Amino acid sequence: MANPHLQRVAHEDIFFATPDGLRLHGWLLRPAGIPRGTLLFLHGNAENISTHVNSVLWLALEGYQVFLFDYRGYGKSEGRPTLDGVHVDAMAALDTVLTLPGVEKDRIVVLGQSLGGAVSVYTVANSPRRDRVKALIIDSSFDGYRNIAREKIASLIFTWPLSYPAALLFDDRYSPLRWIDRIGPIPVIVLHGTADRVVPFSHGERLYRQAKEPKGFWVARGRGHVEAFAEESLRKQLLLFLSDVLGNG
Repeated sequence: MANPHLQRVAHEDIFFATPDGLRLHGWLLRPAGIPRGTLLFLHGNAENISTHVNSVLWLALEGYQVFLFDYRGYGKSEGRPTLDGVHVDAMAALDTVLTLPGVEKDRIVVLGQSLGGAVSVYTVANSPRRDRVKALIIDSSFDGYRNIAREKIASLIFTWPLSYPAALLFDDRYSPLRWIDRIGPIPVIVLHGTADRVVPFSHGERLYRQAKEPKGFWVARGRGHVEAFAEESLRKQLLLFLSDVLGNG
């Protein structure tokens, strides 16, 4: 289904390959003037970039390029979703954004929401291109795959006694709590809504505590899952932060 809001900014289709031979699809949103920098956006679970783009259109309107893409099995991207695959895809996307025409290779920020936030931590911590990343922004992310699985299983009254053994079935090697302390000295911003019923606020608190300086914890009071940027004050705070880390001040 076409997204009418997408017509507000110039955008182009980008197709790129993963190391294991899949063809992924993304969009590059371009601002009206000279870009103030480029954000690589990693979206959350379910749906695809045709809806997730609504989370970042405002950044293009504020002068930033945004590259967003669909993981394997999402949207027009080939393959089927796997936990290993989504991390391969994110690495490939970071490599790709650095090759796109008009992208200044030293003016890159990574923004991940929900699942994309978790994936972004592992990606920035382990990418050989991490020296190009000026900041990592994590919005409404969980701190670990086993932790969030255990909480979701435990929330069902008939399955709570099985929550710990069932959660052990989830591979935890990619969990952000294991990798976030390796991001520094790249600045890390953690955002979380206090009313998030999908990923509890405590996950954001733990990620922030584990991260090394420089770091920040931005709280969206009364906001739910990935609703932080519905707050005008947090949008302004992000724009000021981007200007600072990208030298636009």
